[in-house]
Amino acid sequence: MALTMAAIPWGVMAILLPLAGAMACFLSPRRASPLGLITALGVVACAAGLGWQVAEQGAQRYAIGGWGAPLGIDLYADGLSLLMLMVTAVVGLGISVYSSGYFNREKAVNFWPLWMFLWSALNALFLSADIFNLYVTLELLGLAAVALVALAGGADALTGAMRYLLVSLLGSLAYLLGVALLYHSFGCLDIALLAERMEPSPAVMAAMGLMSAGLLLKTALFPLHFWLPPAHASAPAPVSALLSALVVKASFYILLRLWLDVFPVTAAGLGQLLGLLGAAAVLWGGLQALRQTRLKMLIAYSTVAQLGYLFLAFPLGSNVAWQGALYLLLSHALAKAAMFMAAGNILCFGGHDRIADLDRVAQRLPLSLAAFGLAGVSIMGLPPSGGFIAKWLLLEAAMRSGQWWWVIILILGGLLAAAYVFKVIGYAFTQAVMTHEARAVPATMEWAALVLALVAILLGLVAPWPLALMEIGLPFGGEAAG
Repeated sequence: MALTMAAIPWGVMAILLPLAGAMACFLSPRRASPLGLITALGVVACAAGLGWQVAEQGAQRYAIGGWGAPLGIDLYADGLSLLMLMVTAVVGLGISVYSSGYFNREKAVNFWPLWMFLWSALNALFLSADIFNLYVTLELLGLAAVALVALAGGADALTGAMRYLLVSLLGSLAYLLGVALLYHSFGCLDIALLAERMEPSPAVMAAMGLMSAGLLLKTALFPLHFWLPPAHASAPAPVSALLSALVVKASFYILLRLWLDVFPVTAAGLGQLLGLLGAAAVLWGGLQALRQTRLKMLIAYSTVAQLGYLFLAFPLGSNVAWQGALYLLLSHALAKAAMFMAAGNILCFGGHDRIADLDRVAQRLPLSLAAFGLAGVSIMGLPPSGGFIAKWLLLEAAMRSGQWWWVIILILGGLLAAAYVFKVIGYAFTQAVMTHEARAVPATMEWAALVLALVAILLGLVAPWPLALMEIGLPFGGEAAG
């Protein structure tokens, strides 16, 4: 049995299965919802199989078509890419269950093929081992995400989708120009081979600048975040959840791979610049979230703030800091998906998402408010959540390196998060001035949000296991964690 499982290319299956699911949903629109749910369960099984394979045998490399690098394309799975696949599988299953109750039949026909296609592109991106294949998957991911944003219809959704499309294409073009410079300089695209041949030069610095700028734009780091709140707030709730939880993390993952594996980063100034932009994002995003009057816009600006924390690891640069950033990425994906789902439930229940008019949501949608509150615990960084573990690691790294000013940013960001989370919870317990007739919310939508929020909390209780997985393949350079 173990030999059979070891022989299965789980990584390849994780890419092909959602792609096949997308085709099945497209060809059989009446059965799109059950087909999508079956596919989601299959992808979770593939992620679990790959996890077992990597834990038992170490990092995995697949030569597509039997042709390895530099002539062919390799797929590569280490601890970093495995954790990204796993959190995508968990969040993806939650989004799939939620969407089965959220969309009517007309919208579901368009949603499921696009969602499965986006999932396939995400898995391919996390397993890609060459920089051009990363560009291809990033472009496929962006196109599917734009179509999903436009799914809601209406002027706001189409405007947000068009802005997202232009930003996505601009970021991809900048990244592609960097890829061309590197290929011209070194004659290869494989990340491992590039790392061996890499030497500092003007062309390399130009490529680094172009690729980083394109990826920062796609990641919506302040001040390049202008496209994110309108796109996320106008999209359907499941789409907002997958955009905030997964899609913006894909470009950060590529940036992290390039920073750690490819580019010869010797100038501390660049890391400090990314840290300063991250700190500005934490403060600006938190303040803007606090000012919002609509729930989905509040959560969207919260995403801007939480993405800023990820970049605090760049000026710190230690193994502990990278672990903290990745752990924050995992916990934020779960918590933010739960938050957007809870907001979708409230919107479905009352027909609006005005924070001041929530009208006793705590009594009428207790599971949804519990999901929002538990997700808020992780967003604030309170124990015993995954967000607490992540911010503790970042605090530890900052104190060890003597860069105490990042500690102040972490504390202020947590206080701002607490302010906007408790603002929502406070209004949820009070009766609105203008009451309204409530509509029923399917139980699957409430439970999907609550389970993801609980997993975000659970992530703080099982921290040794994900932290041990991060060391497989030494994605952070093998520095001792102690």
